[in-house]
Amino acid sequence: MVLSRIWSAFIIVAIIVASIKYLFSDSYKAIYNDMVVGKSGDTIQIATQNITELNPEIKDALLVKPSFEQDRIHYKVDSAQSQVAVYRVQATDGVIGTSETAVKICLGLIGIMTLFMGFMSIAERAGGINLLSRLIQPFFSKLFPEIPKNHPSFGHMLLNFSANLLGLDNAATPFGLKAMESLQTLNPDKDNASNSQIMFLCLHAGGLTLIPVSIIAIRASMGSATPTDIFLPCMIATFAATMAAMIVVSIYQKINLLQPVVIAYVGGISAIVGLLVVYLVNLTKEGLDNFSMLLSNGIILLIFFAIVLGALYKKINVFDAFIDGAKEGFWTCVKIIPYLVGMLIAISLLRTSGVFDVLIDGMKWVAMVGGFDTRFVDGLPTALIKPLSGSGARGMMVDTMQTFGADSFQGRLAAVLQGSSDTTFYVIAIYFGAVGIKNTRYTVTAMLLADLVGVITSVILAYIFFA
Repeated sequence: MVLSRIWSAFIIVAIIVASIKYLFSDSYKAIYNDMVVGKSGDTIQIATQNITELNPEIKDALLVKPSFEQDRIHYKVDSAQSQVAVYRVQATDGVIGTSETAVKICLGLIGIMTLFMGFMSIAERAGGINLLSRLIQPFFSKLFPEIPKNHPSFGHMLLNFSANLLGLDNAATPFGLKAMESLQTLNPDKDNASNSQIMFLCLHAGGLTLIPVSIIAIRASMGSATPTDIFLPCMIATFAATMAAMIVVSIYQKINLLQPVVIAYVGGISAIVGLLVVYLVNLTKEGLDNFSMLLSNGIILLIFFAIVLGALYKKINVFDAFIDGAKEGFWTCVKIIPYLVGMLIAISLLRTSGVFDVLIDGMKWVAMVGGFDTRFVDGLPTALIKPLSGSGARGMMVDTMQTFGADSFQGRLAAVLQGSSDTTFYVIAIYFGAVGIKNTRYTVTAMLLADLVGVITSVILAYIFFA
C-alpha cells in the first residue's frame, strides 16, 4: 500500500509541476511532449533572439564565450555575435522511451541471471548452499529469528552480501533474487512482505561496498589527478548506511542487537574491513585496480570451480542442474518486467517534469538563508536521483564533474554520494516484484532512512576529507 501511494504521488506531483511550468513559463511549452515521447539529450528550441534583447548578465557572458547556461536554459550565439539560440536539453527519456528501456534492462539481465542461477542450482544440489547457511547461521539467526536453522536462504543472502561487498552488481542481483524466493517459501502471507524479507532487502540496499571500482574508473576517465581518493569516504558511508538499515529494521521488529553473537560478528566484519582499508589506502591507483580485478573476478572463478568440483564429488549431473537453474533465471527476468516498467515511468515523469530542479533550487535557497556553505547542494542531485535510478544518478554524477571538475568539492561529493547507497525504488520493484509481494509494509520508510544516513554521512565526510 505504501509503495502504491508513493508511486501515485510521483505521477500526480510530476504532472502538476509540469502544468505550472507550462502555464507560467514560455520556456516549457513543449514539456508535455518531453514527458511522453521526448528523448534524453533532445534539444528543445525555445526562441531565437537578438543578443541586444538579452539581459546584461547573459549578454556579457556570451561576448566572452559562445555558449552560456542559466537556470537550465542554454544560450548559444552565432559567429557574428548577433543571433542567440535559446534552448533546453532534456535530461531523460519520456514515458514511451522509458518503457522500452525497462524491457531492455530485463532482457539484458537474462544472460547474467541464467548464468548465476544455473551455477546456484548446482551448488544447491551439491550441498554448498547448506554449508554456507551453517557457517553464517549463528549471526543471521539473530537478525532473522523467523528463519529455521540452516535454511538455504542464509546461504543465498550471504552470497548476495558478499557480491555487493566486492562491487559485483551483476552477481549480487541473481543471488539476491534467489534469496528473496527462498524467503518467500517461509512467508505465511504471500502478498505481504515478511520481517525476514524486509530485513534482507534493507541490508542489501545499504550497499556496503569495499571498492567502488566503477566510480574510480569514471573519475580517472574525467581527468582526476587522484581518482582513488573517494575510496575511503565511500567505504565509510556505505558502512554507516548498512548499520543504519540494520538498526532501523531491528527497532521495527524489536530485535535486540546487543547480543554477544551479533556484536562479535559485526565487530569481526568491521575489523576485517578495517584491515583491508589500511592495506588498500596505501596502494597506487594501478595497484588498487589490479587488486580489485583479482579479488572480484578471481573469487567468481573460485566459486565456479568449487561448485563444479563439489558437484562432481557428489556425483551430481552438473549440466542438467545448470540448465534447470538457468531456466528459473530466465522466467524470473520475464516476471519482473511489469514491475520495472511501472516504477521507471513514474521516475521518468519526475525527472522530465523538473521536480528535482525545484527541490534542488529550494535546498540551495534554504542553505543561503541559513548562512551555510552552499557547495554541498550542487552535489545533491546525485543523492536525490540515486534511490530512483542508478543510471540517472551516474549521469548526474558525471554532469556534476563536468560542470565543477572531477577534483572539485562538488565532484568528489557527487562520487561519494553515488557510492553511498543503492537504488531503493528500483530494488523494491525488482525484488518484491519477482515474488509477487503487494504490501511492502515499512520497507520504503526503513530504506529511505538508511539512504538519508548515507547522504548525511557522505556530506560530513566530504567536508572532512575534501573541503
